[in-house]
Amino acid sequence: MEHDLDKFPLLSYVLHEYDSNHHAPPSTAIQQALAPSFPHLSDSQIMSSLTQSIPTTITQTLTVLASLGPRPDPSAVSSARSKIAEILQMDSLSPEEAAKETEIYAGAVRLEEVYDSYEKELSDLEEKLSRVYATEVESLLRSRKEMNEEVVMVLKAVESGEVLERADLSGQELKLLPEAICKIVGLVSLNITGNDLKFIPDAISKLKKLQELDVSSNSLESLPDSIGMLLNLRILNVSSNNLTTLPESIAHCRSLVELDASYNNLTLLPTNIGYGLQNLERLSIQLNKLRYFPGSISEMRSLKYLDAHMNEIHGLPSSMGRLKKLEVLNLSSNFNNLMRVPDAITDLINLRELDLSNNQIQAIPDSFYMLKKLEKLNLDHNPLEIPSQEVAKQGAEAVREFMRKRWDMIMGEAQQRIGVEAERHGDGAGWVSWGTSMVTNLVSGVTQTVGFGAGLGDGGDKKPGESHFYHQI
Repeated sequence: MEHDLDKFPLLSYVLHEYDSNHHAPPSTAIQQALAPSFPHLSDSQIMSSLTQSIPTTITQTLTVLASLGPRPDPSAVSSARSKIAEILQMDSLSPEEAAKETEIYAGAVRLEEVYDSYEKELSDLEEKLSRVYATEVESLLRSRKEMNEEVVMVLKAVESGEVLERADLSGQELKLLPEAICKIVGLVSLNITGNDLKFIPDAISKLKKLQELDVSSNSLESLPDSIGMLLNLRILNVSSNNLTTLPESIAHCRSLVELDASYNNLTLLPTNIGYGLQNLERLSIQLNKLRYFPGSISEMRSLKYLDAHMNEIHGLPSSMGRLKKLEVLNLSSNFNNLMRVPDAITDLINLRELDLSNNQIQAIPDSFYMLKKLEKLNLDHNPLEIPSQEVAKQGAEAVREFMRKRWDMIMGEAQQRIGVEAERHGDGAGWVSWGTSMVTNLVSGVTQTVGFGAGLGDGGDKKPGESHFYHQI
């Protein structure tokens, strides 16, 4: 059927883009012939509109045409038509006899008519695709003109000395950030999302008053170290790029309140990030390849929102409990990597939402009942044993109550053992004093718990709830 589609070059090209598994690409000659008339076929938006114009019946049409076999020779069809006309004009034949005589030649004519019918469908579709292409190209060129005018308008404003606080150059297909942008000393907000930028120039550091910077949805593989000189930056969005690391200098952006680095290829965060970003309230690092959090993350004392789902997180630092203002924590979908959470998570006294779904967690900390403000809890798709799956599905309140009762039971058993030891040692004043002190410490939450996952020697092999005191009990 490839030979027949040579008559419909645009259709042939679009069909291959539509379904390359079932439609071979057009010949080189056809592609070369298409180029002068359809120079924008490589544009993804235009091709999307073209493929959407392909009817679902196209496969059936092509299948029928392929099953018909070779098209009858035109001269044979013409001869058959003449013969049929002659037979029908013969008075010596009855209608029944004439019909029987013409049947010999009617097959070729009918086959030709079937071919004409299906090829008309293909011809109409070829014309339709041409019209769609023309409409989309017009729209594209108009859009580019408008985008170029936006860039020109901003640059003219800069040249004229106009005070410009906000610049929106999103979706302009920029491959380079115009140098003049970095000279707008009064700029407070810069939006360059949805372009094709491969890098941000070091000169970005000249924007001393910049508070909001959105460079999401580009092709960035790194950020300049000079970004650390943006001391007034409050909101930074670098999501949906190709970043593998963030510069250590980002810790100098001490005014940052929101940082979105999601949808990248990050494998680690800067070691000192927490020491500098103590005003950060929202950290979005989902859909990366992070394995661990740096220990300094516990210094982000203002952090309220942390989303790290869809990474390769193996564990949390035991110092995580210092994030007293944290309200939302999402660690879901780290799959086979996240097997435990440290006891310190129960020190997050303001936590309202916790998502630990789609991991390999078997037990949550015994002191989980201490999360009194927790409203939303998701433990779905874990091999849970403590609490049971049934309890976990009942929500935060049910889990908290279950863990409180479990804690009371543990404390009761601990006090019993202390009593037994005191009796065994006779005058057990020392034992009773030691035991009472230990239980008091456990109840008040001042346990010397050991977390895991922040690095070597961080207790990675310790099971949930097995604190130093727990072992002594």
